[in-house]
Amino acid sequence: MASKSPADIAESLARASRRRKQDSAFRRVTYSLPREQARAKAREFFAAFPKAAYMTEVESWRELPGDVIEFTMRRLPTAD
Repeated sequence: MASKSPADIAESLARASRRRKQDSAFRRVTYSLPREQARAKAREFFAAFPKAAYMTEVESWRELPGDVIEFTMRRLPTAD
């Protein structure tokens, strides 16, 4: 079996991630904001889509240069 390059592995993971997101019932929104604005946006998102009703959560986050936070919010499209 031929070894895969890092680019091949990254593309394979990206395809798998896109498939998972397409199969999922969750809605996702990704933001890149300065730290304080990111906190405010997350609070706003939780206020608009309460965790108990929409299963809202911060799915992933990372710190970028310049104290910018990139994060993905996940929620169900409707409350039951």
